[in-house]
Amino acid sequence: MRFATYTLLDTSPDPVTGRGGSQHETFTHLVDQVRWAEQLGFDVFGVGERHAQRFVSSSPPVVLAHLAAHTTRIRLMTTVTVLSLLDPVRVAEDYATLDHLSNGRLDVVIGKGNDPDQNALFGYDLDGQWARNAEKYELLRRLWRDEEVTWSGRFRPPLVRATTQPRPLQQPIPVWHGSASSTESTELAARWGDLIFSANGFAPMERYAALVRHYRERWEAYGRDPGEAVVAAGFLGLLVADTSQEALRLYRPAFDAFRDSPGARHNQLPFTTVEEYALDSSALIGSPEQVVDKIGRYHEAFGHELSGISLEVPGLPEAVARRSVERFFTDVAPAVRRAHPHRREAVAVGS
Repeated sequence: MRFATYTLLDTSPDPVTGRGGSQHETFTHLVDQVRWAEQLGFDVFGVGERHAQRFVSSSPPVVLAHLAAHTTRIRLMTTVTVLSLLDPVRVAEDYATLDHLSNGRLDVVIGKGNDPDQNALFGYDLDGQWARNAEKYELLRRLWRDEEVTWSGRFRPPLVRATTQPRPLQQPIPVWHGSASSTESTELAARWGDLIFSANGFAPMERYAALVRHYRERWEAYGRDPGEAVVAAGFLGLLVADTSQEALRLYRPAFDAFRDSPGARHNQLPFTTVEEYALDSSALIGSPEQVVDKIGRYHEAFGHELSGISLEVPGLPEAVARRSVERFFTDVAPAVRRAHPHRREAVAVGS
């Protein structure tokens, strides 16, 4: 098992204390975060892409290039690149450049996005976002693989013998498809033989496990070796403490704030208490043994190779969150790695 962490660079005030930092402080703190993540033993650090509300993660290639200069080992990931809104030529150039600057440490997660504000900013509505995502990804693949691309489609002007520069350092750059709500993403990943990253955000496990099963079924239907399918699983929060009672006590204010957040309301969060949330959501809340057990239950359902855990839990004091993450790497990660060894220890995540 390998472990990833990620951020959306949310500058919203803390939902419990009401305090918040400036945009500049958020970017400055990010360098400390990635260095700490690499020191702890995370294998991957991700930066998502958002163009709305209080998020300042609108330019992941710029941010990740900066982080590449401050790290040596950890892989860098986009979580996610909202491809349905972007020009594949620009994406191909930006991320091939980042691939070189990071010395081949890049993984790209693509997704359609589902934020009406983001779509409106780029002149789109939500209708047709799946079609845009699929067409633009097909072009992106060709731009990274073929020296000359002649192409025409619905969502951008044609290309005639086009070659984007620079060429990627990795051949190919690993691509994951963000999966959260529809078989459109799992079908696209299976069709092209790519990896999937299951978000596991707001619903109980079975909703997302069904999408993973669909991915594996379609993978085989396309004639591929089942052993070559690769899945990542996201976990929505983390609090490791001596006992479940202590973990629930510490996490309760953060859960209460999350339950009342716009995202939870929009996604119809089904959990009303922190006890339900700890038991049935993807959040890792409890003693080390309980957290090991929950990751094991997800691994049984998903067969995942990579676990994604956010360092940021809005409403959780930073000191508490840091102790919890440190405890995770001393008391949880070694046990998980022994129980679920990575199938590809000799190569990079996603390659």
